Amino acid sequence: MSEEETIRLIEATLDKIRPFLQRDGGDVEYVGFRDGIVYVTMVGACQGCSLAQDDISAGVEIILMEEVPGVIAVKTEDIPEDMLKAYIDRKIAGANA
Repeated sequence: MSEEETIRLIEATLDKIRPFLQRDGGDVEYVGFRDGIVYVTMVGACQGCSLAQDDISAGVEIILMEEVPGVIAVKTEDIPEDMLKAYIDRKIAGANA
């Protein structure tokens, strides 16, 4: 599977997970994928929530690891700088569209 296919599958899987987080006023956003690790950020009610890390490890991570070949972990911290910059640039571009 190519990296582009993997990323599309990650995003599609996150789209399946998203409604469960949105029920409680939260959400998850895809930041990037590198070396088997999916980097995400929690937004809305999930941002800063004490249970957000539980949602990541007990939910998002398990589902992504089961559904996307090559995913070995999901992280919300220690996002590589270049990846974080690209994510922010995408957010700005989307806001200006």
